[in-house]
Amino acid sequence: MAKSSQEKEFVFGKRNYKFMFIGLAVMALGFILMSGGGSDDPNVFSDAIFSWRRIRLAPALIIIGFGIQVYAILTRKEDKKDV
Repeated sequence: MAKSSQEKEFVFGKRNYKFMFIGLAVMALGFILMSGGGSDDPNVFSDAIFSWRRIRLAPALIIIGFGIQVYAILTRKEDKKDV
């Protein structure tokens, strides 16, 4: 059997992975900001769940994070040029 001289390459480049981790961090921050706001006593209602942070900011960060992920997947891998 003849061995092929092809090198195994990653599908994505270093830049792609950097943007993927940035997008993941932005999404994680959005989920962290969305959490909380509950009450220890189930008979007491807390208005903290309707704060601006949980209703507007956190979902916006999650959508931005997904956008960064899409960009990271669709952007081209930087090829090393042999000089």
